[in-house]
Amino acid sequence: MDVRRRVRGASVFGLSAALALSACGGAAAPTDGGGADVPKVFGAFATQIEEPWDGVIHAALEGEQEEGRIEYSFTDDIGYAGDMERVLRETAEQDQPDIIFGDAFGNEEAVRVVAADFPEIAFVFGSGGGPAEPNFSVFDNWIHEPAYLAGMLAGGVTESNVIGVVGGYPVPEVNRIVNAFIAGAQETNPDVEVKVTFLNSWFDPAAAKEAALAQIGAGADVLYAERFGVIEAAQENELVAIGNMSDQKDLAPGNVATSVTWNMVPTVAYVIDQVIAASYTAQDLKDFSMVAKGGAALAPINADVAGGIPDDLATVISKREAEIKAGTFRVDINEGTPPGSTIPDA
Repeated sequence: MDVRRRVRGASVFGLSAALALSACGGAAAPTDGGGADVPKVFGAFATQIEEPWDGVIHAALEGEQEEGRIEYSFTDDIGYAGDMERVLRETAEQDQPDIIFGDAFGNEEAVRVVAADFPEIAFVFGSGGGPAEPNFSVFDNWIHEPAYLAGMLAGGVTESNVIGVVGGYPVPEVNRIVNAFIAGAQETNPDVEVKVTFLNSWFDPAAAKEAALAQIGAGADVLYAERFGVIEAAQENELVAIGNMSDQKDLAPGNVATSVTWNMVPTVAYVIDQVIAASYTAQDLKDFSMVAKGGAALAPINADVAGGIPDDLATVISKREAEIKAGTFRVDINEGTPPGSTIPDA
């Protein structure tokens, strides 16, 4: 079968839930029937695959491989300072994948340069900017709506009226999540105080835990783990935590009340369908990460956490969630740095 595809007229070379852990990269095992009859996809991740953002993308790609729709390999923990550009060029020249997915942001300039040099490959990366013809598509995690719902839960269960949030960088993509969380907390508890600490790092579990412990010392009894490492601090202190990106209940079943989840399956499936149909174009894939298309959701509420979740609070959250899905309630998008945030020197 001839499976050569095209990206806006440029031929794409040879189409040929636990996360796979790796310190320096790896390849997911091919499924029976995979190979040259399916698109070849490469995942390029700046951080370790355990980092939730990269983990969500990776999990969606692994799912597509398990279904036999793609041949998938990846490299994680690539880092910055030119390493991403090197890895992408080597992969594009030697392996000639049909699609390259990745995290970008800190590596965005380098990724866009490489994409321009390989117009026959579909590049699909996280970005706060727009797509670039002919082959560079962008996505982002638009999870502010479930973040608002998680904030409602946090505001409703706190006994100290102090909540902690530990985030990566104070960039628009993170700020809108944190601001939505704060707004939700204020809906159910107008007296709540939300302490926000940014790490100036995307993946530093030790620093995230330390920041969370400092917030606990300042009175926080509910913690939003926008970054990996916070849940451990909550567990050690028998406090309530809220996960991020994926359902993180299994990390601490007695402490994680819910998670703000991002689902890359709709985005990944759409791009693969386009490449298979020889109709791929550079696009902003934002809509596929929204609640309306199944790209974002609040994980099921875990009533077994310490102190439990009041039934009336769960009912209020469920009602608000239904209103968001129906389009009758809008969560504001505020991408400014949350007031009073603690931000270390870069």
